[in-house]
Amino acid sequence: MRVLGMSSEDEMVACFLRGELSSRRFGQNLRSHLAAAGQAEQLLTHPDLSDAGANVARRALLAATRGYGENRDLFENFPPQVAWTRALLSSDEVAGVRYLEYSYWVELSGGSRRPTDAAARIRAGLRAFDVPNEPFVEAAHALIRGARFPPLILVGERHDDLVCLEGHLRLTALALVGFRTDVECLIGIAPTMGRWAQ
Repeated sequence: MRVLGMSSEDEMVACFLRGELSSRRFGQNLRSHLAAAGQAEQLLTHPDLSDAGANVARRALLAATRGYGENRDLFENFPPQVAWTRALLSSDEVAGVRYLEYSYWVELSGGSRRPTDAAARIRAGLRAFDVPNEPFVEAAHALIRGARFPPLILVGERHDDLVCLEGHLRLTALALVGFRTDVECLIGIAPTMGRWAQ
């Protein structure tokens, strides 16, 4: 792992929301909450981390859509104090990242929660709960064509035992193409992260 610099909660929140804005599964709900809050998509597509008001608005949006800071939904048992860094992970390090403990990702990976196992099962034509695998394949093809993905957001108690918080589709696409390059990530470390990142 090569640390690129310190990050922050504000950067993590902005990165998380930008990733979900382009998600087929979560994007529309996020846009609805943006509209209800009277905010433009630019709040997420061009985040100004020096704008305290915009940072508060993004945290409120992540709270409304995913339970951030409210100990519910995705962020149930997530520690309030997390040290964030920006880093490049090697292909081997990214291959060792686990999916979060969620039935779909457990099933897709055959129980291991490892993206390499999920990629092998996708190549074999296996589906989790009969959900189509095309989004993973499309994202992998985009990578092959030179697309650049936003950073993955990974968390853990230690740097050598990380769980994906945001970016599961991108992580799976990277596994499908064989983790060809180092991968930029935001990494959150907290002594009590094990309550969330099982």
